[in-house]
Amino acid sequence: MTAQPHSGAPSPTGSHAPNSPWATGGVTFAGVLMLLNGLLVIFQGISAIAADDIYTRVGDYVYKINLTGWGWILLVLGVISVIAGWGILSGATWARVVGIALASLSLVAQFLFLPYQPLWSVFMMAIDVFVIWALAMYDPQAPPARPDQQP
Repeated sequence: MTAQPHSGAPSPTGSHAPNSPWATGGVTFAGVLMLLNGLLVIFQGISAIAADDIYTRVGDYVYKINLTGWGWILLVLGVISVIAGWGILSGATWARVVGIALASLSLVAQFLFLPYQPLWSVFMMAIDVFVIWALAMYDPQAPPARPDQQP
């Protein structure tokens, strides 16, 4: 019995460890989530731009920025996220890198948006964490794992 490498790095023989079903399905799911998350963030940004009083404030907050400013930030992040999600579903390597960077930025943006929509922001932050994990774990050159293989 030979030891199988557990990372996505090539083994000494040049082959890659197979992707787990979670990583294989996760990257597709991450691409779809990036598309949907981008669309939702676009709508969230538009609503913040359209009416500065649409979101309620939760007392004083340390990060004071006009809600219209947040709307523009969210709108730009949403458009880039939709493009990256499409790229991930197309199998582009650049899209995985951009997706990790965007999900990280979205995570920070949603943290800063917590006082305005706490439940929504926490939900979106959980999606961002999953997207980062799925895109970082997937190796496009590795074959998918067979159901009879153990990790």
